[in-house]
Amino acid sequence: MRQSQLFTKTRREAPKDEVAKNAQLLIRAGFIHKEMAGVYSFLPLGLRTLNKVVDAIRQEMNAIGGQELVMTALQDKTLWERTDRWDDEKVDNWFKTSLKAGGETGLGITHEEPLTRIMSEYVSSYRDLPLMAYQFQNKFRNEMRAKSGIMRGREFLMKDLYSFARTDEENQKQYDAARAAYIKTFDRLGLGAVTYPTFASGGIFSEFSEEFQTISDAGEDIIYVHEGKHIAVNKEVYTDEALAKLGLKREELVEKKAIEVGNIFHLGTRFSEALGLAYKDEAGASQPVVMGSYGIGPSRVMGTIVEVLADEKGIVWPESVAPFAVHLVELSNGNADVKAEAEELYRDLTSSGVEVLFDDRDARAGEKFADSDLMGIPLRVVVSEKTLAAGKCECVHRRSGKTEHKTNTELIESVRPERRHGR
Repeated sequence: MRQSQLFTKTRREAPKDEVAKNAQLLIRAGFIHKEMAGVYSFLPLGLRTLNKVVDAIRQEMNAIGGQELVMTALQDKTLWERTDRWDDEKVDNWFKTSLKAGGETGLGITHEEPLTRIMSEYVSSYRDLPLMAYQFQNKFRNEMRAKSGIMRGREFLMKDLYSFARTDEENQKQYDAARAAYIKTFDRLGLGAVTYPTFASGGIFSEFSEEFQTISDAGEDIIYVHEGKHIAVNKEVYTDEALAKLGLKREELVEKKAIEVGNIFHLGTRFSEALGLAYKDEAGASQPVVMGSYGIGPSRVMGTIVEVLADEKGIVWPESVAPFAVHLVELSNGNADVKAEAEELYRDLTSSGVEVLFDDRDARAGEKFADSDLMGIPLRVVVSEKTLAAGKCECVHRRSGKTEHKTNTELIESVRPERRHGR
């Protein structure tokens, strides 16, 4: 993409009403647009990044046997009444509306009910299980407050996966596979070192659930971290009894603020029994299906990456989710030879499969460098009169600040997709 053709522009100041660092930087860099409190549009750069997050999650869900589908956002009131979750006294953050033809509908906040009903039409025998199904879909939650940018929105993208098993033991195997996939996912997204599987309340389904909590001063949760075991305990279950069951000691744990970026928990047979999801076992007896639920918010993860990795200059994207691998900056100052060199390098990079944002604008060097730092693309490559004379372009790594000088051939070889991804 040529930056001169990109309709978004950077801005020096964030909106006055934004307090979250992720929203401030993403708006300033032209990644998102605020529609209203807790509601954001993803602009071209932001969508590219969000799609990279989604792709990483999708690959790991597919690797454990997940099957992707998309369910409806509009929800059937009668279905949710059968599980006693329609009433605002039970679930207080519904968006609901009246239908012109009569009756009510809601905008989906989670999808246990709809998918359980779908599965009841396809699962009848023990031979149909186990299975996992997931989706990426915008969810809607009527939050009382929405001040954390894209980390806590009224409309947000969610990946929700649900597992269906014959027995508790089979369900546990699915749970363990999903847990391992989540750890891999956060490693790929650049958050693995600061994201901890965290024991939390299991609610009515099990004694404990597990959250995936990323250490950040912007977090709303308090957790207690065991660095050696790379696990943590949420403050809500931080009792002597819980610690004893988990084999942890208070003196081994350190208090931290954290952002919840994912969660996994057992559902048992609550939804299957309420909605008639059962199978016939080998003896022909009817048994309720055992379920689990596993969520990651891709948009929340994107905001968390900004909160955790940004520096005083702007965003710092990991290579795995950056909108482009290379930010090619032309400093021609009217020099036709420099311009021609930059154009040739742009063509060579793109023809080699490298994703490039080419800053071909007629702007000062300082403005271009500031915009590059703000956008956070991992590698800035500068073509100027100085580099042309030296026969090597200047390569600046956004995260480390390290500068290298490479020939065009050396650069292309180092950033080819197969080289960067270890293939």
